[in-house]
Amino acid sequence: MTHSVTYRVYYEDTDAGGIMYHGNFINFCERARTEFIGSLGLTNRLLHEKNMLAVVRHIEADYKMPAVLEDYLRIETELVEIKNSSFILKQVIFREEDELFAMKVVLVCINEKMRPVRVPDLLKNALLSSL
Repeated sequence: MTHSVTYRVYYEDTDAGGIMYHGNFINFCERARTEFIGSLGLTNRLLHEKNMLAVVRHIEADYKMPAVLEDYLRIETELVEIKNSSFILKQVIFREEDELFAMKVVLVCINEKMRPVRVPDLLKNALLSSL
């Protein structure tokens, strides 16, 4: 299952030329990941309260076309793979049918000592339900 959410590019997201700042593509994907987790019946707050922390370990990003002020962007998120202590998501940003940006993000589950741990069953089962 691909989760989809739409955000608008605001003035604060752009540079002096009205083009969306490159780092904001990643910020929009972060917001979309939060919505993806929410669509699975979980919240970041719940995961945090249960000491189920997932942090970004690696990002592969491909900037294909710029976004500009007032664009409506659709961010699609889907699970690619679950490993022992990590999972991989693919996120793509579209303006209508044009693909502007794509990334794969590896998230690693950690404990309170910042050490990798197995993906907790609650999170793993929720992620698997998205397939």
